[in-house]
Amino acid sequence: MKKVLIAGVTSGSGKTTAVLGILKALNEKYTIQSYKVGPDYVDTKFHTRITNRPTRNLDNYLVPDPQVLNYLFTANTENIDLGIIEGVMGLYDGLGTDKDAYSTASIAKQLNIPVILVINARATSTSAAAILKGFLDFDKRVPIKGVIINNVMSENHYKLIAGAIQRYLDLPVLGYLPHDSTISLPSRQLGLVPDDELPNVDKKIAKVAEDVKAHVNLQKLLSLATSVSEKVVDPFNIPKTRLRLGIAKDEAFNFYYADNIHLLEKTGIELIPFSPISDNYLPDVDALYFGGGYPEEFASQLAANKSLKKEVYEFSQASKPIYAECGGLMYLGKALKQGENEFSMVGIFDGISEMTPRLKKFGYCEAYPQVDCLLGNKGQKIVGHEFHHSTFKNLDQQLKPALLMKKVRDNQIVDTWPGGYQIRKTFASYLHVHFYQDPKLFMQFLNNLGADMQ
Repeated sequence: MKKVLIAGVTSGSGKTTAVLGILKALNEKYTIQSYKVGPDYVDTKFHTRITNRPTRNLDNYLVPDPQVLNYLFTANTENIDLGIIEGVMGLYDGLGTDKDAYSTASIAKQLNIPVILVINARATSTSAAAILKGFLDFDKRVPIKGVIINNVMSENHYKLIAGAIQRYLDLPVLGYLPHDSTISLPSRQLGLVPDDELPNVDKKIAKVAEDVKAHVNLQKLLSLATSVSEKVVDPFNIPKTRLRLGIAKDEAFNFYYADNIHLLEKTGIELIPFSPISDNYLPDVDALYFGGGYPEEFASQLAANKSLKKEVYEFSQASKPIYAECGGLMYLGKALKQGENEFSMVGIFDGISEMTPRLKKFGYCEAYPQVDCLLGNKGQKIVGHEFHHSTFKNLDQQLKPALLMKKVRDNQIVDTWPGGYQIRKTFASYLHVHFYQDPKLFMQFLNNLGADMQ
């Protein structure tokens, strides 16, 4: 497999649009595995829509062991021609002010991936060369190998910018994407709106691909890609288990890391999908898993499915394990409130989630269980991230938060807050976790789900 990373100079530079066009243009000829730097769930859906292959996240905060991350990058790539990685935010943006703190640049260095920068041409010409020179000089160990100019207003505009770059820098210009307001993809919550909510999304991606073919030197881009030097052996030696795990998968619940799903299946767990929107009954399973998603967008349908809500409630009452992240927490509460409208949810937790106009929590965080719970033991450090536009108000004074959350930036604790709840064997929180962060934690989690270790 050859590898190349497409990174933005800043958020909003157009890297996702460029990546989608490149994926679409090259997918006709090559077998591609796409990746996304960071914890994002939404951009990955656009990738998968094009390649028909689950996009994988590369995140050295959620997966702190370099050997494990290298394995996740190279695993199952024997028949892959090209690995295309999309960066997150700007190239050097990460956690705090450290350019190596979980940034796209840190991933490029750690996995030795050549970088193609995308720069927004709006309202600039020669200054683009100065901006790019700063990126090249800021960390010479980052293998920046080329640039694509986005949002170009005319052929003359492109020639001005490309000419300045060629005059002042030793950096290949691979081409450009013209300004076209009809192909812009709208954002929500610091990321794209989910692909299944956008009309004509396939036509927009096809149009971007045509622009890429017309104005970007794809052969030059491919020549800058380098080969993966070695395949890493799986460092997770997890024994085979037996468990039937019901997994909520529909329009409301679909935020799952591809590598988490793969790890569960690799250990022998049978994943049984069900829909909280449309299924009347739970499948015959030993435990339930609710990922994140957008339950607020489907609140009325979720509320109307009384038979499934009753089944989930009784599953919890029977002390069978339920694990829920973010949207799952909202669903397992008593109600979901949007403005003046309130929708009845499952009611395992006596609490109400309410949508808010602004993000309430965003970014990486550490979680420390205050009691032994489904996710981990008391005092154990668990890393993850929160990203939600809602609050959960606990109405049960007897129910204490199960987690102490901490946000650490530049080695300083900048925020703490309570999070997560457990009743019987049902655990729910806003925290998203990557199962590959720690084999001991994952084994413990499987045991808590009731997996039969063989």
